[in-house]
Amino acid sequence: MNIAYWIVAGLLALFYFYAGTLKVIRSRDQLRPMMAWVDRVPLPALRALGAVEILGATGLMLPPLTGAAPWLASAAAIGFVLLQAGAIAVHLTGEDRQITLNVGLTATAAVTVWLATRP
Repeated sequence: MNIAYWIVAGLLALFYFYAGTLKVIRSRDQLRPMMAWVDRVPLPALRALGAVEILGATGLMLPPLTGAAPWLASAAAIGFVLLQAGAIAVHLTGEDRQITLNVGLTATAAVTVWLATRP
C-alpha cells in the first residue's frame, strides 16, 4: 500500500502544485483559456484557492516523508475531495459544464484518503 500511496498522492500533488502555482502567478487573461470560470471568481479568491492547492499538495507529501503529523496527509486529501465538490458545483452552474477532470480528481483524492489511512 505504501508504494500505491506514493504513486497516487505524488501524481495528485504534482497536479495541484502546478494548478495552484498557475492561479497564484498568472493573470486572469492568461488563465482564461484553461479555466473558463476565472471571471466568475474575485481575484483574491482565485489567488487564495491557488495557495490552498499548493499547501494541500505539500500536505500530501511532507508529513509522510518526515513522519511528523502523518494525519495531515489524510486531511489534505479530504480537503481535495471537498475542493473538487465545490469545483463541480462551480462548473455546473456556469457555462462550461465540463466536469470530467473534476470527477477524476475527486476519485483520485478519495483513493488517496483510503491509502493514507491504511497501515
